[in-house]
Amino acid sequence: MNTTDAKRVLETALICSQQPLPVRELRVLFNDELAADTIKALLADLQNDWAQRGVELVHVASGWRFQSRPQMREYLDRLHPEKPPRYTRAVLETLAIIAYRQPVTRGDMEDIRGVTINALILKQLEDRGWVEVIGHRETVGRPALFATTRQFLDDLGLESLDQLPVLEGPARQAQLLETLGAAADEAQQPGLAIDGNDEAAAPAQPTPEGAADNAPEAVET
Repeated sequence: MNTTDAKRVLETALICSQQPLPVRELRVLFNDELAADTIKALLADLQNDWAQRGVELVHVASGWRFQSRPQMREYLDRLHPEKPPRYTRAVLETLAIIAYRQPVTRGDMEDIRGVTINALILKQLEDRGWVEVIGHRETVGRPALFATTRQFLDDLGLESLDQLPVLEGPARQAQLLETLGAAADEAQQPGLAIDGNDEAAAPAQPTPEGAADNAPEAVET
């Protein structure tokens, strides 16, 4: 198979797929006759082929996918003018804490935010597929340790956590929350906390595992 035909096969598979495809799956298209490096080179060529179009080929945590360019968002939104429910600041701040401080317990999050976190927030983030329990801290009560998932990176268009923006000051913090909110809107997944007071306003009660170490300033209320 020549290069042109191989690129056409890759292009078709990626456009028709509803999920990102990793290189190992793309090799199956060619009965593993093409090496991973060859596939990656073809994907790079495809990226260049689509460079001047409204759709781009990107590499995210789960693999490769085609997606609309950010500047096309305002036009595509006109096809679906009804906006999905917006995520509350409490949800986004909790998600940001997990993303930047993972793995963390619920007690760690409460120490950082200074308020009691409604358990429903964590359940909803788990249901969304953005966070998961990856273990338990070996301390009194063995509290669950939360971390982000590949789905979280995919929805933000990232390959790894290293690509999360560096938070320096309130402006960058606000930018992160806006980015997370936009990703949530793009996903159009209802069910997360939307309006109202979704958590207690009183300070969090001390937890058995103690205060989180080096609590960041990234998500102040």
